[in-house]
Amino acid sequence: MPETPEQYRPPAPAARRPAAQRSDPLRTGALGTADISFFVVSAAAPLTVMAGVAPVAILLGGIGAPAGYLLAGLTLTVFAVGFTTMSRHVTSGGAFYAFIARGLGKRVGIGAALLALIGYNGMEIGVYGLLGTTTADTGRALAGLDIPWLPVSLAGLLLIWYGGFRSIDFGAKLLGVLLVAETGILVLLAGGVLIKGGAHGLSAGSFAPGAVLVPGTAAVLAFAFAAFTGFESTVIYRREARDPDRTVPRATYIAVAFLGLFYAFVVWTVIQAYGAEEVTAAAAQDPGGLFFTAIGTYVGPWAADLMHLFIVTSVIASLLAFHNAINRYVLALSEEGVLPAALGRVHPRHRSPYLAGAVQTALGAVIVLGFALAGADPYQQLLLWVNTPGMIGLMALMLLAAVAVPVYFRRTAHSEGPWRTVIAPVTAAVLLAVAICLVVSKVGLFTQASPTVNTVLVALVPAVFLAGLLLAGRLKSRRPEVYARFAEDRPAEDRPAPRQGEAPCPLPTPSSPEPASAPSTPPAPRPAR
Repeated sequence: MPETPEQYRPPAPAARRPAAQRSDPLRTGALGTADISFFVVSAAAPLTVMAGVAPVAILLGGIGAPAGYLLAGLTLTVFAVGFTTMSRHVTSGGAFYAFIARGLGKRVGIGAALLALIGYNGMEIGVYGLLGTTTADTGRALAGLDIPWLPVSLAGLLLIWYGGFRSIDFGAKLLGVLLVAETGILVLLAGGVLIKGGAHGLSAGSFAPGAVLVPGTAAVLAFAFAAFTGFESTVIYRREARDPDRTVPRATYIAVAFLGLFYAFVVWTVIQAYGAEEVTAAAAQDPGGLFFTAIGTYVGPWAADLMHLFIVTSVIASLLAFHNAINRYVLALSEEGVLPAALGRVHPRHRSPYLAGAVQTALGAVIVLGFALAGADPYQQLLLWVNTPGMIGLMALMLLAAVAVPVYFRRTAHSEGPWRTVIAPVTAAVLLAVAICLVVSKVGLFTQASPTVNTVLVALVPAVFLAGLLLAGRLKSRRPEVYARFAEDRPAEDRPAPRQGEAPCPLPTPSSPEPASAPSTPPAPRPAR
């Protein structure tokens, strides 16, 4: 039976720290709705997903592929209802793991925390292989250059580290520029097709039942759900958001609605560009060139060159968005006392969790170099093999969070309605369970690997979660005060204070007598994303 917060109540808070030390070490109030939306939409890498994955979705699902993106977006919108409602009641910086811990118990929450670290790192580190291959493809297409992938990936690691090292508002501005570029080129393609009327005139046949209800739609849905990965990270930025009770839900809905509608619209326009009868054959003949040929035909060769450049910046934007999300998870877990307190150090000027970023960059370098030394392919193995368990892990976290919402509100006093606390999250849980089954059953389409490799990649997700459960048991027996305060909401004055303007003070440990505050009870295909 899951533990409730009341079962493990920490000691009463000690005397408050001086006011000068009580401020949150992060740059609070720095992010508005648009800023957070840039982070989460950039993580999904719309241009990379469209130019790299949508052709395969069309090949498998035919002209009904756009409906798959709409169905995935609708499912995740339903999930967002309970998810954003929970964010108003559970304000811990741990997002996913905090929601799960408060609903399903601390043991499951710690398992979820470990799964979140592996999931987000998997989604980021594998993409360094994609950065190398897309840069090499762009060099060949534009200048006939043969660019080796490894130096590009290593340079990308340094670039992303620097972006995360700088302030969060710097990252938001950079992502805003990159996102406008990648979505703008897709809008340019769509505009060219609409103005010229497509190959044979415009048609809504993609949304007819006969086009949607085909066997290939299951595969399209698997790709479509993967294309939304990262939208849920809005709540990670709660501490840095302006008016988080409004900003975070708005950014979440904007992100999922934009991605669902935009993906469906762009895929539909590409189908119109070739014609319903011809597009599947075109996707089979040259899936990687489907979008580039279309924009070259309807807009001009110069636009195809721009698309090659912007697909590289799309990958960079995705890497930076995931890097920032990982850093904030590590910061939250270091403040919990689960990870070493040193990882929670915040830069005195940029107000960024800079040490967490440095460690994450070092981990990425080790994995990238390991694959390179093994002679692995940067796309087929580094990207697909590392990315796939990360994607499945994040989907599993969404499922656990959806289940946690009604459990939490059933035993907590609140004024929320049943749609937000029961109907929507339960519906989302059922739909997400189906989505996970679809993705796992079609995992070979993502990895293009042997059944043995696929089994190992999928099994990593429950294995990591089980390791988290074992870690929880160890914390409960050996560091009960850390276990007791895990995922509990704490006001800023009870968070670790900056140390000489540099790093937050470590949380209490078994050798430190400072108690924590009492808990509150608030009312394949490219890329495999």
